[in-house]
Amino acid sequence: MSTVAEIISRIPVLQELEAEQAEQAAKLFSVKHFAAGEVIHKEGTRRDELVLIQSGSVEILQMTEGKPSQALITYEQGDALGEGVMLGEADNFTTAIAKTSVEALVADGAKIREMLDSDDALKIRAYGRIINNLLMRLTRLAPRNTPDSLELLPGDTRTERDLLGDKEVPADAYFGVQTARAMENFQISGIPISLYPDFISSFAHVKIAAAKANRDCGVISSEVCDGIEAAAHEIVQGKWLEQFSVDVIQGGAGTSTNMNVNEVIANRALELMGYEKGDYQHCRPNDDVNASQSTNDAYPTALKLTMLTSNQRLLAELKRLVAAFRAKGREFEDVLKMGRTHLQDAVPMTLGQEFEAFALTIEGEIAGLENGARMLLHINMGGTAVGTGLNAPAGYSDKVVEYLRKETGFPFELAQDLVEATSDTQGFVTYSAHLRSLAIKLIKVCNDLRLMVSGPRAGFGEINLPERQPGSSIMPGKVNPVIPEVVNQVCFKIMGNDLTVSMAAQAAQLQLNVMEPVIAASVLESIRMMMNGSCTLRSNCIDGITANRDACMHYVDHSVGVVTALVPVLGYKPSTALAAEALKTGKGLVELIREKGLMTEEQIKEVLEPERMAWPQGRP
Repeated sequence: MSTVAEIISRIPVLQELEAEQAEQAAKLFSVKHFAAGEVIHKEGTRRDELVLIQSGSVEILQMTEGKPSQALITYEQGDALGEGVMLGEADNFTTAIAKTSVEALVADGAKIREMLDSDDALKIRAYGRIINNLLMRLTRLAPRNTPDSLELLPGDTRTERDLLGDKEVPADAYFGVQTARAMENFQISGIPISLYPDFISSFAHVKIAAAKANRDCGVISSEVCDGIEAAAHEIVQGKWLEQFSVDVIQGGAGTSTNMNVNEVIANRALELMGYEKGDYQHCRPNDDVNASQSTNDAYPTALKLTMLTSNQRLLAELKRLVAAFRAKGREFEDVLKMGRTHLQDAVPMTLGQEFEAFALTIEGEIAGLENGARMLLHINMGGTAVGTGLNAPAGYSDKVVEYLRKETGFPFELAQDLVEATSDTQGFVTYSAHLRSLAIKLIKVCNDLRLMVSGPRAGFGEINLPERQPGSSIMPGKVNPVIPEVVNQVCFKIMGNDLTVSMAAQAAQLQLNVMEPVIAASVLESIRMMMNGSCTLRSNCIDGITANRDACMHYVDHSVGVVTALVPVLGYKPSTALAAEALKTGKGLVELIREKGLMTEEQIKEVLEPERMAWPQGRP
């Protein structure tokens, strides 16, 4: 039976927890039972618990004139209720009622938040999972009531002005007029930039470094710098993610994202400085938060930092996957099987050798990703619009790069030629290509796993994968290799994203590539999907693989592939004749050798010993 920690590790919103953290979180949960028809939480009441459904189903409803409406959605085993409690205190927007008897793990939301608050990096990653989960839920609900255009939050407003004139913005919003316009203009993917909290955090780091450099250069005051830094640090800690609502796909080379960040930081800085939101005479989105910058240097720098940060977690997950394959290699080192080329019998090997090869092929791609990441360390901060440095004071570029090094720990360097660097996206192309290369390798590995597990009666049947779910709605008893299948699909998507990156990169014109938003969306999605796919492959498949030793040995005993070992003794032509006769008559090779007196018993044992064929140079 699964432990509470193991159950928690499979819940999407908590999959960022390491094993030790999952054990810690497990202590916060207790088992609770709900009878069919019992209210789990009610609309308008305080949201204070995280509920993980272990069995049964729960209907989510909204109240209409005090009465429950039709069910909006039904949750089953493995779903979570009340994830928003991890973002902060709020009221329930819906009512949850047990459709059947329900067993759940329940934890106090405040204690979960306290655990997340102790680790800023974990908090940011967990928030990304939560937002992703909520977004998928909204997507499932969307067909019921899809508005023609995105509506900003109702209620009191404040008036803001930009180049196009006045516009009302929700009074309690930290974003401003340009973000509001972008929310109306770019309803494209349905994926807000908040789905990538690392991207928002990276932008905040860039703004902190820029503010300090601007302070040193006399562009902004120490008071404004302190306000910007304090507000940006809150964003780094995972606060205010809900304020970043512009679509990840957008026109304008990322200007909407940059201005979303500028406006949120400016308005939060104003509050911290003792002023009202929108009182921009004291801290301005453009002139202060964006001082000495343009989208054309801030956006690609933030994206590079995001990729570097995400790459570290991806590499950690890939190393765990390599370790899992390597562990199986050791476990199966004595399991003899037939190797195959052209899908035909070749020569004997061990199942352990096959799994060690899987480990090594992925390990090689880790080195490629590390090399690709190094290309992201060259940035163009201070190049501003086209790389000439107009509107950036003398010494600013060197200062902002140095502050960004200190702020992030990455050894950033100023690009040699800022004009060239401003339009160049080759670092993104190279890194994406390494992701594609990894995807190609994983496709091959997963295809092999699917072949090796094929059967169970009419296929190879050399290994057994963990049974994850029933495989057919019509064929009883069928269990499919769903985990390798889904990882294959992840890899197909990553390869498609890489093509998108290539097309976007070649679309650069003159001094700028305006297609960077789709590059960002594609690469960040690929990293996240590869990380999730690798974790899923390891925890839901590789760790639980067992060997079908009898089937493996059966193929060795009945294959003519071992004839290859006779070539040095009998020669190629006689060995070929033996193989042909064995196939024609159905007799075994050893049987024919004895009948024809071609070798002594001692020679047969020495030459055709399966272990000797698997390790011709001696067992390591």
